Amino acid sequence: MTSFASVDAFETALAELGEASDDARSDALVRQGELTKPAGSLGRLEEIAIFFAGWQGRARPRIDRARAAIFAGNHGITVHGISAFPPSVTAQMVANFAGGGAAINALSEAAGLELTVVALDLDRPTTDFTVDAAMSAGECLDALNRGAAAVDADLDLLTLGEMGIGNSTAAAALCARSFAGGVTGWVGTGTGVDGHGLARKIDVIERALAFHADAPRSAFETLRRVGGREIAAIAGAILRARQLGVPVLLDGFICTSAIAPLAAENPAIVNHCLAGHCSAEPGHKRLLALLGLDPLLSLDMRLGEGSGAAVAANILRSALAAHDRMATFAEAAVSGSL
Repeated sequence: MTSFASVDAFETALAELGEASDDARSDALVRQGELTKPAGSLGRLEEIAIFFAGWQGRARPRIDRARAAIFAGNHGITVHGISAFPPSVTAQMVANFAGGGAAINALSEAAGLELTVVALDLDRPTTDFTVDAAMSAGECLDALNRGAAAVDADLDLLTLGEMGIGNSTAAAALCARSFAGGVTGWVGTGTGVDGHGLARKIDVIERALAFHADAPRSAFETLRRVGGREIAAIAGAILRARQLGVPVLLDGFICTSAIAPLAAENPAIVNHCLAGHCSAEPGHKRLLALLGLDPLLSLDMRLGEGSGAAVAANILRSALAAHDRMATFAEAAVSGSL
């Protein structure tokens, strides 16, 4: 089934966002006050439990079924030498995912996440967005829907990630077009380019922003003009998860950049999302601050693949385990005066 039958359907879904259950949040907050611990002593673990209660609509939320969805795409802008690796590496890494040999394979297994990898037309890179839109409207809508298709209604958690040589440049372009400010602060070394490569990335983004300066600033147009198929797919997955009330755990800079155009149009889109970690990519910290997301971890990771989100998923499981399995003061016959 197609989630977004048209661009208008996508824009309507972004404009009409559902919200968490206040009643379930309130019930979870009451339970937190009854558990055998001083109030607030589990810090953000308590906040996480209440967050999940609201989105799952139950005072004692749980993670029975969780999925790591990883999207892969290739980028036409790689012709400008903006990556330390050739585009062929994208398909090679997808094969590595399939063979179980990548970091996300090990980390998703450790976190109890079922792994789904969606390769989006790797033999057909996006258009060089310094001279044209990265995708046609139809291509962008297809990518959004392929992302949405990775979200099932019975998921208790969705973690997201990506693979795509050149996509840190697309991510920086998305952020620069979505939010005020110059290009330089959004650009990092990505796969490990040198100073010359960094300068090329900045030049490519500045030329792209100038080329598309007169285009509409809608979320859809920003995604299709300076994004990529895998990034648009992540955006589609985020929006579909919101429609279904599924909490989302974001990965690093590139993954989080997918929500930037959506948040520029409707800031409430981030309300069902958590930031798994803060990447070593310099633009990520800036982006998280603009989105109002406080990352769970900061481990100097910059791999992508959803790796940081997978590590953080273990923290979410710990938060819900404590919330669900701890005894109340009454159950443990402990004085409630801690």
